[in-house]
Amino acid sequence: MQVQKSELPGKEAELAVALPNGRIRCTACARYCEIPEGKVGLCGVRGVLAGKLRLLVYGRVIAGHVDPIEKKPVTHYMPGSEIFSIATSGCNWLCAYCQNYDISQRRKVEGTEMTPEQVADMAAQYGSQGIAYTYNEPSIFVEFARDCGIEAHKRGIFNIFVSNGYDTPDSVRMMGEFLDCITVDFKGSGKQEFVRRYIGIPSADPVFETLKEIREKTKIHVEITDLIVPQVGDDLESARMLCKFVYEELGPDTPIHFLRFHPDYKMMEFENTPIATLEKHHAIAKEEGLKYAYLGNVPGHQLEHTYCPECKKIAVGRYGFSIESWNLDANNCCKNCGYPIPIVGKPQKTRKNYFQFLS
Repeated sequence: MQVQKSELPGKEAELAVALPNGRIRCTACARYCEIPEGKVGLCGVRGVLAGKLRLLVYGRVIAGHVDPIEKKPVTHYMPGSEIFSIATSGCNWLCAYCQNYDISQRRKVEGTEMTPEQVADMAAQYGSQGIAYTYNEPSIFVEFARDCGIEAHKRGIFNIFVSNGYDTPDSVRMMGEFLDCITVDFKGSGKQEFVRRYIGIPSADPVFETLKEIREKTKIHVEITDLIVPQVGDDLESARMLCKFVYEELGPDTPIHFLRFHPDYKMMEFENTPIATLEKHHAIAKEEGLKYAYLGNVPGHQLEHTYCPECKKIAVGRYGFSIESWNLDANNCCKNCGYPIPIVGKPQKTRKNYFQFLS
């Protein structure tokens, strides 16, 4: 009995190429899985049925929260915003330390059924200024994110990806249709030995290529994060190479966040990253000419603040995810010396506590 199109799960994926051998090549991420009939790619959510690649989690939201934008972390785009964060199941990476492993490493099509219109309406209902596609890699469900993002724009809501950047020109092209901001999250500064062992990818080269593609082909605001894992992912020379790339390819105004690791999932034997290690990484970023470097997951540290590159005064005072002081004028220039700080937008209204809406 032939399966009817209406009975197939999910929705036909757009980022796909039919191959002469009968398989379908998925072009949503840099793995470029070549998938036979009845099978799924490594991400677990893009599979071939009835001769077509389908996004099996289209319209399936497995988690939804309202977060502060600074949690992403994003500090130079719409500061103080409330963000409706959503995810599907699945991921194209196999991170041994993933704190969202119950979502990202789940290879089941699960979640609350929601249309793109409902996602955008829920974001508006809870007073969110933006939608973040996060917790798992959003490029694996980019067609659904795009449709949600278009609906969000109709309601005056912006869109953010929290991404590993392991993308393709095709997925970047689709991002350009709706995405306003992206934070690309390196792990262990992208050192090959680290990403092979703890992530399950050959190298981080596609991430660097994605960032170039975003710079050249879109107007998306970019911030960089780098998870620093003690002992195995804290190499200072790798961090220096990453900072050189950011400076040369993205520019000295690009924010970079060095994040403190905490043990999770399959890496419980490791300790939290020493703060001194993060401070060394921060120093390297400044040595390489990056003007805005931050430490993450260390609330209360002085390197959470935004400092004016000219007078060295605190331009934006921060504590964790909160803005404690705003020392910029109406044009986002330092009130002390007039230096322009490249932050998009002004602090939003005081945010409510954030809650979990979906499980």
